[in-house]
Amino acid sequence: NMSSNSSQNQNQGQPRQQQQPGLVAGHATYIKGAAESAIGSAIGSHAWTTSGEQAKASAKASLKAAIENRNPATDGYGRAEEIAGRVTGCEGMRQEGAASKPHSE
Repeated sequence: NMSSNSSQNQNQGQPRQQQQPGLVAGHATYIKGAAESAIGSAIGSHAWTTSGEQAKASAKASLKAAIENRNPATDGYGRAEEIAGRVTGCEGMRQEGAASKPHSE
């Protein structure tokens, strides 16, 4: 049965970043939201601040969903999970990400 061996073969080499578009997009949205919020605070614009806070909340939700929907048996998610944990301020998520990161890094 080739299917049981194929997942092990994928673990060799570099993690495939395209497996985590939800995490990457969520992280980018959070950074954009944080920037908008900071600009809003700096210029005293309530609209910018609100937009930034909404983007950050949306990003946290998509990061959480992306991590909940991932396949824990798939390699390469540890670093993204750790980043998502930092972004969302979730210590448990950050620890899980560090624990599931490949040890070869």
